[in-house]
Amino acid sequence: MKKRIISWIKKQVKVSGAKGIVLGLSGGIDSAVVAGLCSKAIGRQYVLGLFLPCNSNSQDLKDARLVARALGIKTKSVDLSQVYNNLLKIFPDASKLAKNNLKPRLRMLTLYFFANKLNYLVCGTSNKSELSVGYFTKYGDGGADILPIGGLLKRQVRSLARELNIPEPIINKAPTAGLWQGQTDEGEMGITYQDLDDILSRLENRVKQTVSLNKVNKVKKMIEASAHKRKVAGIFCI
Repeated sequence: MKKRIISWIKKQVKVSGAKGIVLGLSGGIDSAVVAGLCSKAIGRQYVLGLFLPCNSNSQDLKDARLVARALGIKTKSVDLSQVYNNLLKIFPDASKLAKNNLKPRLRMLTLYFFANKLNYLVCGTSNKSELSVGYFTKYGDGGADILPIGGLLKRQVRSLARELNIPEPIINKAPTAGLWQGQTDEGEMGITYQDLDDILSRLENRVKQTVSLNKVNKVKKMIEASAHKRKVAGIFCI
């Protein structure tokens, strides 16, 4: 699997005429694995990892730097906190989700700025588990040119992380989008990755589910409700 993904990344960069890849390094396992795959595909000197703190937990930045050092890739830090805070001052008040979804969208526009500047591809870091149930921000972390692990469940990403020698603290870290203090992926989704992966796998392979019907129905509703996030905008044709 690792060799196939690396070969695929290499091909995507070549056919696009790009000179390299830029991605956001969050300090989590997904971006670490993607950075590792990209480094092996096109050479670490052509991979740029951006640290994009936005009123973020300081530990996330430390973890992101740990990943970058382990992989030996180039990095740049762009602190988006002030831009984000200024936007909130001029925008009307809104829900916590609406305000926090600005963060991944600010990161996306920053990634594309550097991609345009350098003629690089923007590499997304979402996995299949998240994409399937819509656990990503549309035109935020969902905005990318390529998604190397978009076909891998979270458990497959963890396995790949060990193959790539990603530091153990990153592999064992509780997955979080870092949208607010104490936020975790599993807490926000209301389901563990273990159950989510098992349900998705069984749905895809049309085999009997082993977890509760309530959990299965919850995942089915998440898939249905987020269908629009996995499609290009609908176009009315005359």
